[in-house]
Amino acid sequence: MKRSFKTSGAIAATAAAALILSSCGEAPEEEGDGAASEEVDYKACLVSDEGGWDDRSFNQSAFEGLEMAIDELGVDSADAQSTAESEYGPNVDTMVQQNCDVVFGVGFLLEEGLREAAEANPETDFALIDSYFNFEEGEEPENAKPLVFNTGEAAYLAGYVAAAMSETGVVGTWGGIQIPSVTVFMDGYADGVERYNEDNDDDVEVVGWDKDGQNGSFSGDFSDQTQGREVTEQLLSQDADVIMPVAGNAGVGAGPALEAADAKMIWVDSDGYESTDYGDIVLTSVMKEIGAAVYATIDEGVQDGFTNESYVGTLENEGVGLAPFHDFEDEVPSEVAEAIEQLRQEIIDGETVIESENAPS
Repeated sequence: MKRSFKTSGAIAATAAAALILSSCGEAPEEEGDGAASEEVDYKACLVSDEGGWDDRSFNQSAFEGLEMAIDELGVDSADAQSTAESEYGPNVDTMVQQNCDVVFGVGFLLEEGLREAAEANPETDFALIDSYFNFEEGEEPENAKPLVFNTGEAAYLAGYVAAAMSETGVVGTWGGIQIPSVTVFMDGYADGVERYNEDNDDDVEVVGWDKDGQNGSFSGDFSDQTQGREVTEQLLSQDADVIMPVAGNAGVGAGPALEAADAKMIWVDSDGYESTDYGDIVLTSVMKEIGAAVYATIDEGVQDGFTNESYVGTLENEGVGLAPFHDFEDEVPSEVAEAIEQLRQEIIDGETVIESENAPS
């Protein structure tokens, strides 16, 4: 393994509960003590997108899930860290050549390479994180599993608290690339701000994303922190004082700009208070439990239970969630915290439905 990260408490807790990869999100019965007594004859492999394993976001979360499977299940492993799009297909092929039992690709841009490999290698399982495969309907192979996350639900809560904590009446969001797994965050965030305005007869504005028009601000990739800072500064110049970058490692570039402006950040994918160097300005984070999903998929494979059934992370099955307020715990008014919990339950109960053309089905 090339890197070692401290597995977050949220991932550990969710994986320990063995988050099942099914649409209903029920947990299977626990077996054993959770520690691997011996290595098993199973090899799990992981290919990053260009953000790399230390992106403090979804690549890192996936890597943590692999590390947990190594520690808890005793599996063998391999990984390939991509630095450019041109490496995606070759890196997937390299994992296949290393006799991996399952190959994970992290992100939408790995879809083509993973899909082609799944078609060419029916004896190997493949799992695509954060996107569906583009197979013809009815022709989905048994060895290709999508792991997707309805982050719009948790982002709705983040938008609500962002609006509540804004002092300028303007909040912002921007993305890396305009793809559904990015813009679903932005849709939910915008709707959460709108809900805050409705509940409080306010008029907080969102800059960086127009949900109705499906257009907004993007840095162009998930790795360029300089460009990420520039996009953040553009939103700050429009008076935004709470900003949510949805851009992986490029989003780290928002940190210095927000610190200089004494503004707040909402992180995504992981708990940015723990995973970035900017915890003191992280109001909260919209989390995907990617690590737990990776771990559970590997566990399925070890037990010969891998299927091509899509996993959709939601608030109900705890596949997505809102991180604690950490340093802002005492600053977020109690009535706002209570409203967030009420909204969370409304979404779980189906009373409030977050509508987004970018949400996974």
